[in-house]
Amino acid sequence: MPRDNVKTKSEPVKLSIPVPVMVGAVVVILGLAAWSYMDYRARKNPPRLPVLTAEAKQYVHSLHLSDVEMKATESYMKQKVVEILGKISNNGSRTVNVVEINCVFRDPYGQVVLRERVTIVGRAGPMAPGMTKNFRLAFDTIPESWNQALPDLVIAQIVFE
Repeated sequence: MPRDNVKTKSEPVKLSIPVPVMVGAVVVILGLAAWSYMDYRARKNPPRLPVLTAEAKQYVHSLHLSDVEMKATESYMKQKVVEILGKISNNGSRTVNVVEINCVFRDPYGQVVLRERVTIVGRAGPMAPGMTKNFRLAFDTIPESWNQALPDLVIAQIVFE
């Protein structure tokens, strides 16, 4: 039997997801995307730093660090700053444009907690033979697990004139 007067109406189905749940889902998705990106960046190989050339390895014995001392101060932002002060002497026969050193901080068990490469010659011009220059290195990101001892200072690069 046909029904002539009955109209069938199809209404769209509405999803009732609360706005805070949708916002939370977007925040979680963005957080996961950011974490994935940061993890990817951290896993990439760090750029290879220049190494000592054979010529620089022979010359490293002509560069001497002396009067090296360490002191801790507080910055104007109430942050602990460790300063390493000293002198570097060029006892060789060549002018040196750049000297970079690795400062290696260790924990009480001898494990490396921070390795930072810094320039001690080059900022204030080259160092001629027989010359001695003062240097000051400031560190404000040393981990709490550091053993409070003077770090190992190892010459990492020498660039000649």
